[in-house]
Amino acid sequence: MAADQHVANIGQPGARRRRNAGIVLCTLAAAALVVLLIIDAPAWWRLLVGVPAGLGAAELLQAREKT
Repeated sequence: MAADQHVANIGQPGARRRRNAGIVLCTLAAAALVVLLIIDAPAWWRLLVGVPAGLGAAELLQAREKT
């Protein structure tokens, strides 16, 4: 197998589930960041928003690559 080929290890339902989870996590992270900015929360709390944002981005990338 060539280096530029890959085999998808999830089907359409799995990719859709990952994509939906990624969208939900990114949306929740954005909403949390807006709330934390409005209430002028400490920087450490705002930094924690990176966790769900990163997980959501990973889900979206995995859904796109079907891995």
